[in-house]
Amino acid sequence: MTAPTPLKYIALAGPTASGKTAAALEIAARYPVEIVSVDSALVYRSMDIGTAKPTAAERAAVPHHLIDIRDPLQAYSAAEFVLDAQRLIGEITGRGKLPLLVGGTMLYFKALADGLDDMPKADPAVRALLAAEAQEKGWPALHAELAEADPATAARLAPNDAQRISRALEVFRVSGQPLSFFHQQVATKNIADRAGITWAAALISLEPADRSWLHGRMEARFDAMLAAGFLDEVRALRARGDLHADLPSMRCVGYRQAWQALDGDFPLAAWRDKGIIATRQLAKRQITWLRSMPQRQVVACDAPDALAQVLAHVKAALA
Repeated sequence: MTAPTPLKYIALAGPTASGKTAAALEIAARYPVEIVSVDSALVYRSMDIGTAKPTAAERAAVPHHLIDIRDPLQAYSAAEFVLDAQRLIGEITGRGKLPLLVGGTMLYFKALADGLDDMPKADPAVRALLAAEAQEKGWPALHAELAEADPATAARLAPNDAQRISRALEVFRVSGQPLSFFHQQVATKNIADRAGITWAAALISLEPADRSWLHGRMEARFDAMLAAGFLDEVRALRARGDLHADLPSMRCVGYRQAWQALDGDFPLAAWRDKGIIATRQLAKRQITWLRSMPQRQVVACDAPDALAQVLAHVKAALA
């Protein structure tokens, strides 16, 4: 019995504001592609402005997937992304189209290409902090916090199961992923083995040669978000009454700082600067992730011919 033929896709990665959307649309203008979003923020509905979500016109021009698939109250893990992306790659290929995976959540790219990471090791500092919080608020309160971050794990733990609640919250705070995410690893890998592992015909990485160029684009984009009503978008989310600052959706860059400002943690006038600083920190982490992927093909996103270079890489990969 022969193994299934691996399915091919093009991956376009890069830090925030590096020009991924424009490059993806250029590729789509030349090849029959469908875009699969690789972005942990774009999955959330009603979070359009602060996530720089593709416009209605852009989404009408080419099919987009994994956008607006979760309510902000819900979590979405890398394990879920792997399963969704594998399914979509198969479906898109079956329609005679090329899957084009585009985004900046590098954990998702890595999970799809290399499998999921092992569970984080114990972190004494985080564990001590949790113990102090439990002393102040009680384990049932921490169990309630766990229920927000990892409903699947919380559902099988008693509210006073101190040891297991502590470990589950420790894993979440260290990795940003719920404990159930790691428990899904084996199942995810088994499904991938049965389906035929997908593989990137090319991993194209948009990275700035001059970091100040990227910083300038971040500032301009953040200002455009402010002008488009970013703060009102956050106010509308708060007005729902069921969201809070510790949810993964509300920890997205910009939203977290807006929430803190509206809570009075710092003056609202400081939100812009804090949001831009957080965006720069995110981009730095994204570039660090990318540099750990030796298979990537780097294109200087601040080069005058960046789009031409991207298209050349795509053409070579599909030749």
